Amino acid sequence: MPEIVSDRESRILEIIETARAKRPKFRDAHITMSHGAGGKATTSLIEGLLAPAFASPALDQLADAGAVSVEGLELALTTDSFVVKPLSFPGGSIGELAVNGTVNDLAMAGARPLALTLSLVLEEGLPAETLRAEVQAIADAARAAGVDVVAGDTKVVERGHADGMYICTSGLGVRDARARLAPDLLRPGDRIIVSGTIGEHGTAIMLARGELGLDADIESDTRPLWPLVDAMLDAAGPRLSCLRDATRGGVASVLNELARASGVAMVVREAAVPVQPAVAGAAEILGIDPMYVANEGKLVAFVSPDAAEQVLAALRATPGGEGAAEIGEVKTDPPGMVLVETSFGGRRVMDQLVGDPLPRIC
Repeated sequence: MPEIVSDRESRILEIIETARAKRPKFRDAHITMSHGAGGKATTSLIEGLLAPAFASPALDQLADAGAVSVEGLELALTTDSFVVKPLSFPGGSIGELAVNGTVNDLAMAGARPLALTLSLVLEEGLPAETLRAEVQAIADAARAAGVDVVAGDTKVVERGHADGMYICTSGLGVRDARARLAPDLLRPGDRIIVSGTIGEHGTAIMLARGELGLDADIESDTRPLWPLVDAMLDAAGPRLSCLRDATRGGVASVLNELARASGVAMVVREAAVPVQPAVAGAAEILGIDPMYVANEGKLVAFVSPDAAEQVLAALRATPGGEGAAEIGEVKTDPPGMVLVETSFGGRRVMDQLVGDPLPRIC
């Protein structure tokens, strides 16, 4: 049945579409915390300053990992930094997060992680026991992800300049022959799938800070995602068109980024999005949508309609994907935009995140 769109709604969507079609420009006089939140300010920084300065075909896709070809061997290379506060939180710590975040960027490019490099920025006064615990967490997470830490560096900065510890990583992986993943492969009709309930990581960090006044049993979802990607590639191969892990800015930021990059529209069914009740309650207290809350062990997959059921079955049969759900569909109009079909039967625009409601969560 065709959708009925009022003249007023059409005019509003046209105005938003025109504004969003313009390339972001970086005009800010100073860097703020919002530039690291994964929303509009981050987009303006990356697309308006960084990508043009380092112009290359690999950066055009704005992917989580860049493609590198060496004598016919297809590799993926990524780099990341981690500044989470507190250093440990329910379900994980900065060390585990650094490994998983890096290998997951490789996995989203369809690459099996091989090796990491590690740089530790340590603050004067950091307890040695804390450092030992994080080094062990890094070692354990690397073994679980099947990667080796092959090189590294250590720096120490003055007291009060590093929140205890910052971690910088680079990751190398080999691209899987089954994978053909890129935003420009998205097509109208593709199904949008998330690998499980969303928002646990950001909520766990807030609870660890004691800022919500809640007593809830919520743990970070940090985990390596290659096993889920491997299962999906087995099930769908080239019918899997694009992957993203929903970290800073959550699922909403992933959908907006890809809609803009590929020139398609996306429609999400609000009632189909899996959210733990405790996470939904915390988000309501904060006044934010769980779709904007960060994850560290969930991915968003785009798959052709004829393979959606196979992908869902493959995810649900793999540890970490038991709660996978189809939440929406890729459409043609309005291009570059994400719309939500609400539980009350209406529609609203799901725009990019503005500001930084959950600072220093990854």
